[in-house]
Amino acid sequence: MSKMIFVNLPVTDLKRSMAFYEAVGAVNNPAFTDDTAACMVLSDTIYAMLLTHDKWRQFTSKRIVDAHVDAQVLLCLSADNRDEVSSLVDKASGAGGKADPTPVQDLGFMYGRSFEDPDGHIWEVMWMDPSAIPPHG
Repeated sequence: MSKMIFVNLPVTDLKRSMAFYEAVGAVNNPAFTDDTAACMVLSDTIYAMLLTHDKWRQFTSKRIVDAHVDAQVLLCLSADNRDEVSSLVDKASGAGGKADPTPVQDLGFMYGRSFEDPDGHIWEVMWMDPSAIPPHG
């Protein structure tokens, strides 16, 4: 069985965040969604758990950072090609996110861009040509 990842993100406006993630291609799983949290399915193995600040505080007593000011993590999703990288960033920007908060990376064999969600969480999107990966020596 493939490993699954549940990325838990504190959000200030659950409905706005759900609409944003739906705009970039996530699908809501209503079985794990209520007024305090939403499960947004990014793939068969990747889920973004959007948690209100009150819900977040049920899991940790650590301070919630303002992701518009401080970065705690950079999340990265793979894409099938360069066009998909830019398409996803464009969708995020059009849905109220910020395009390219980190530098665009274009190494020829690897291309990456990024976006911020409305709460400032940074998602990188990257494509890499598999034939350019050097063999293990």
